[in-house]
Amino acid sequence: MKKFYEEWTGRPFNKAALMDYLKLAVPILIYAPIYLYWFIYIEHHTFAHYTVIHTAIDDHIPFVEAFIIPYFMWFAYVSLTLLFFMFSFDVEDYYKNFFFLATGMTVFLVISTLFPNMHQLRPAVMPRDNVFTHLVQFIYDSDTPTNLWPSIHVYNSIGTMIAVHHSKRFTKRGIIIMDIIGWLIILSTVFVKQHSFYDVTTAFIMAIIFYLFYYHTSVLENFCMKQGEKVAVRYNG
Repeated sequence: MKKFYEEWTGRPFNKAALMDYLKLAVPILIYAPIYLYWFIYIEHHTFAHYTVIHTAIDDHIPFVEAFIIPYFMWFAYVSLTLLFFMFSFDVEDYYKNFFFLATGMTVFLVISTLFPNMHQLRPAVMPRDNVFTHLVQFIYDSDTPTNLWPSIHVYNSIGTMIAVHHSKRFTKRGIIIMDIIGWLIILSTVFVKQHSFYDVTTAFIMAIIFYLFYYHTSVLENFCMKQGEKVAVRYNG
């Protein structure tokens, strides 16, 4: 395991490496509790008014319960990719990916707090009885049909695909596989009736804006460079 780690990262596994990992993990350790607390609050808080989100296109999208599988895959897809960059010491990829995700998730929380929203897309009765519909029902029971705009499932999937495309760690085949998973997750949000077409399109718009901000400006360049230099100094030392 140690040999694999050193060949993979190109650096020895020692106390300095552990300290670097801890420092890289600080943004996640700070933001994750804040996001979870805020999200749980708006999920359980009953607002005086909710805006119902619906488009005509939603009425033409069928309910396909098998898409619950990629819907569940989102949790590992996003988090493991971010951790992959962290454990690979790909400092620039890691920080750009983290700030991209965190910014969009924060915007989502602010919108949900100031403009409570909901949808009425879920089937009243499951059209079929199988393992997939049981999994869908589990999601329905765990997640209320409120606070859905823009879709974080979609936004974070786009962010993960962007990060993978900008990384030098992924082969062409790996990128294709990650793209397929990402697009299946995006499609799953509407096919299991968790999101409206409007949630999806606004998530794309938000992703484009922050993609241009984080990947086509120098806003994080100096920060990432300094963090990378600190890691290199400890490694070379």
